[in-house]
Amino acid sequence: MVIENSIKGFIDTHIHTAPDSKPRILNDIEAAYEAKKEGMHAIFIKSHIESTAGRSKIAQEVSGLNVIGGVCLNLSVGGLNPNAVKAAAELGGKIIWFPTISANKINVCFENTEDILNIIAEKELILATGHLKVNDIFSLLDYAKSMHIKKILINHPLTRVVGASIDEQKEMARYALLEHCFVACMEMHDNLDPNVLAEAIKEVGPKNCIMATDFGQSHNPTPVEGIKLFVYYMKKNGINNSDIDKMCMENPSKLLL
Repeated sequence: MVIENSIKGFIDTHIHTAPDSKPRILNDIEAAYEAKKEGMHAIFIKSHIESTAGRSKIAQEVSGLNVIGGVCLNLSVGGLNPNAVKAAAELGGKIIWFPTISANKINVCFENTEDILNIIAEKELILATGHLKVNDIFSLLDYAKSMHIKKILINHPLTRVVGASIDEQKEMARYALLEHCFVACMEMHDNLDPNVLAEAIKEVGPKNCIMATDFGQSHNPTPVEGIKLFVYYMKKNGINNSDIDKMCMENPSKLLL
């Protein structure tokens, strides 16, 4: 399927690029150039196994696109490791993801969390919840609120990784933006009906949501093709252009302030 939706000014907050331990369809610089060609404003590059703070800086300098990196607090970087957070920030990283592929192996109730959140608050970084389950997300939100952290992103709230109900998503949205990723609709992933995503967005409200891809896998389309597909299916399921712009431009821009 060839989709020709304009994505000028869009920000994709969730892309996986090479180099990585898994096959990726594009490397950091290729992903940046692809997004720049479409007139996108920025992309976030993520790795489950290493910091992308330095990598994003190189991709940005080479391509001229805003490329955002950070670190995912999995076991490969020491888990809930304040030193990894500090290093990412010193390299220009802007986002700290709590554990993803190590979420079931790390006690997130919450060793070193205070030190990590202190760095996030001090450096005005983005706090992302990774693959934490619902109860841990709410614990982290309470902690973050007490430390006046404003830029919070709930990853994958709807899909099996997190599995939050609509009521739980509405509660999360009181203090955070909810990132819905189109990868959930892919056959080799959750194979979710796009209508389910659209209905969740309508229930929680586009003002509280972000549309991203989580693409980069070698078996899926490129991230640019993915965001165009996401827009196509959301329009098909009753999401209007204004709300799409809100979720793809306005809301993610708030994370970059």
